[in-house]
Amino acid sequence: MSEPKPPTPEWGRPGGPWSSGMVTAYRVPAEDPRPAAEPPSPGPDGPERRRRQLLIFGGVAGVILAAGLAILLAVILGNDGDPFGEKAAPAADLRPPLAQACPAPTVSPGTASAAPSAPAPPPAEGERTVDPDAGISYQRYGAPWVTWTEVWNAGTLQVPYRVGQHFVTEIYQGGQYHASILSAAVPAADNDAVSLDLECVGRQVVADVRAGYYPQPNSMEPIRDEVTTLGGLPAWVSEFRLSFREPGLTATSELSGVAVIDVGRPTAAILYISIPDTHRQFDHVVAEVLASVRPI
Repeated sequence: MSEPKPPTPEWGRPGGPWSSGMVTAYRVPAEDPRPAAEPPSPGPDGPERRRRQLLIFGGVAGVILAAGLAILLAVILGNDGDPFGEKAAPAADLRPPLAQACPAPTVSPGTASAAPSAPAPPPAEGERTVDPDAGISYQRYGAPWVTWTEVWNAGTLQVPYRVGQHFVTEIYQGGQYHASILSAAVPAADNDAVSLDLECVGRQVVADVRAGYYPQPNSMEPIRDEVTTLGGLPAWVSEFRLSFREPGLTATSELSGVAVIDVGRPTAAILYISIPDTHRQFDHVVAEVLASVRPI
């Protein structure tokens, strides 16, 4: 069998020399219709980059500094000029209340505020009540008076009455009511000072007696109010009658005497005498006890 001849290409057919679709040279790639991307622009050079970094760092540092200054000013102004709040606190006043209210006097003896001089009193006679803490003694009475055996911390000043005499004048719904002759020692001077402003201390004690020892409200009728001497000792003496009303209480007034006595100590001697109007037969006791005071 003989080999067949290859077919002759036909013009205009696929595979012919001018077949359709062959518009470029053989094996030459066609051009990409998309535009070519532009190459990236070069960044700033080294010095320019460092300059920009410095500007950024400087701005951040400025903001931080401004915020710090604002906080510091707020702290300073909030602590009255002391940024650490370490202002020294004022020292606590540890003096007793009477010493705080009545500083030591600055007047010299012989002025209007000083107790007048007095001759030595005659020796005491008869039965005596002795109060070693207060530094005084005074007249002692028989029945119905009996020895005081309690501690009565009275009033705002908390005067600690431990020594004296008393008797119960009536019993009512509020308890027992007493006639009394009581004494105590109360701190009244600064530290180791022994000089007292007798008028100031005396008025403070009398005000405390009226406010803390009696029914409220009450009214006062002054009888005696002066700087004097008791048993040769400088003293402030007040005598007065207080009027009041208390449910169930028969007594409606009371004669009272209060003496603050300078015994040459940082403590003052306090002597308090009270006689209810239900027992006026004992009113004389107020003046007698005051006149009977002697130092011990």
